[in-house]
Amino acid sequence: MASLRLFRPAARLLSSRLSATRPTFPQTACTPSILRFRGYATENGTKEVTVRDALNEALAEELERNQKTFILGEEVAQYNGAYKVTRGLLDRFGPKRVIDTPITEAGFCGLAVGAALAGLHPICEFMTFNFAMQAIDQIINSAAKTHYMSGGIQPCNITFRGPNGFAAGVAAQHSQDYSAWYGSIPGLKVVAPWSAEDAKGLMKAAIRDPNPVVVLENELLYGQAFPMSEAAQKDDFVLPIGKAKIERPGKDLTIVSLSRCVGQSLNAAAELKQKYGVEAEVINLRSVKPLDVETIIQSLKKTGRLMCVESGFPMFGVSSEILALSMEYGFDYLTAPAVRVTGAEVPTPYAVGLETMSFPQEDTIVGQAAKLLRL
Repeated sequence: MASLRLFRPAARLLSSRLSATRPTFPQTACTPSILRFRGYATENGTKEVTVRDALNEALAEELERNQKTFILGEEVAQYNGAYKVTRGLLDRFGPKRVIDTPITEAGFCGLAVGAALAGLHPICEFMTFNFAMQAIDQIINSAAKTHYMSGGIQPCNITFRGPNGFAAGVAAQHSQDYSAWYGSIPGLKVVAPWSAEDAKGLMKAAIRDPNPVVVLENELLYGQAFPMSEAAQKDDFVLPIGKAKIERPGKDLTIVSLSRCVGQSLNAAAELKQKYGVEAEVINLRSVKPLDVETIIQSLKKTGRLMCVESGFPMFGVSSEILALSMEYGFDYLTAPAVRVTGAEVPTPYAVGLETMSFPQEDTIVGQAAKLLRL
């Protein structure tokens, strides 16, 4: 029976969710999905920018900045990208800098790694990171390990990017979250943006970093718009890899999350405030590896309670690592056992009701937080 406590209790969610229709993923603090959404600047200089446009802007700026940088992948050029992230780059930089590849991940990923070892700075797009499994040997054995195995002589400046994790209605082979997979590999840096500023700043940092960096985007975030500060709109805006951001300060509970789950956690925190008067602090990890342990422990010192939220599997995941680190570095600050809210221990179902039950929802987060706080 103890082993069952590792998994999110789906049975209790059955009655409220099984009859649900296909989720529409309503926009919350983010504005509606628009293909090319750019608002007017406000008095303080902020603009509403979609994650898609923020990524596109980052890629264009880095291609302009460094002639060694180029992009390759399936449909990145003539089709403007499967999700239109590379829109307009072929026209601007030409076919030698923006390159369409055949449907052969092991081939074009290996080509990109070879180019990086030869001194270029490739950006290798996977249409989804589920397809990157075909190139896992190239990513891990070639890109991640060569610098160490060469005694520091041979760097590998390469960026792997594409959508990762939960997407609607695409079933088990297209919905896996690879944050923990890549985060466990020495030699790789791994980032997972949530907002438009995250997307732009982390993408530019990844391209400039001399190490192989995996940028795990989320398909459901591409069309969402976020406020982008005046500083983030400039071409020198870069976020540090390995530094988390406190999206919402609080004193009663620390919620640590990444990627799309950050938005869910913020909505859950607002509901906890409204229903129970609880002030939850929400931390946007931004970087899976290196992990900002200091920010998490400092928050835990203040709140005494810790919850991790992610869309990955419960076993051996990002949340598991954070809970272990909280025991190692923050045990004396815990006033209750740390908990995790994760995806279910099951390949993602295609059936609508089951799919909804397979990933954290806002009511799941609120319910588990209330249980942790004994409300």
